[in-house]
Amino acid sequence: MPRIARTLVAMAVAGALGALALAPVGCTPKEEGHTVNPPSSPDTPPDTPLAGQAGRATPGAGGAAPTEVATFAAGCFWGVEARFRAVPGVVNAMVGYTGGHTEHPTYNDVCTGTTGHAEAVQVTYDPNAVTYEQLLAVFWAGHDPTTPNRQGPDVGSQYRSAIFFHSPDQEKAARDSKEQVAASGTFGQKPVVTEIVPATTFWQAEEYHQRYNEKHGQGACPTG
Repeated sequence: MPRIARTLVAMAVAGALGALALAPVGCTPKEEGHTVNPPSSPDTPPDTPLAGQAGRATPGAGGAAPTEVATFAAGCFWGVEARFRAVPGVVNAMVGYTGGHTEHPTYNDVCTGTTGHAEAVQVTYDPNAVTYEQLLAVFWAGHDPTTPNRQGPDVGSQYRSAIFFHSPDQEKAARDSKEQVAASGTFGQKPVVTEIVPATTFWQAEEYHQRYNEKHGQGACPTG
């Protein structure tokens, strides 16, 4: 790849990191003292999954601009959700489980590492205010895509790095960005192991996980 292209990719990642310096950045060690336990109510999965192909533009309510959906997995979903919520143009961010084979998974199910699901965030955004490519820059800047099935203290396939694309355009953009990031040297010589796969059913996580950092401050996800 031409040197100027590699430089632009590195600048984009660095710029995303700088813009998010004040936002929560992933899960912190348990000794920070933040609770990681669910409330005493039963761990009940949501009644209705979200369709995996909902990423195409949808009409906005009341004449609002149409929105699109992007789905990313980058380790503990609490911090990932918080980072994307801080991005101008993001309308909503929701944590959940996707990429596996178990229907109606609960958090406890996913933590066993046997469901095939990753902790993920589904981002609803205004494409006129923020591009998918800019969301990809936030994704790359917010985690280490060279550590298979691990982000910091969180270990297991549920913490893998993955991009779940909702359209051919998203797939192309994701694959191009992965190639550019790998060639940029941003992460040294280590290979980028991020999966790029079609979006499937996105199972919304339990309510106590939604906006977790906003409710409780930064905390560590249990490690399985």
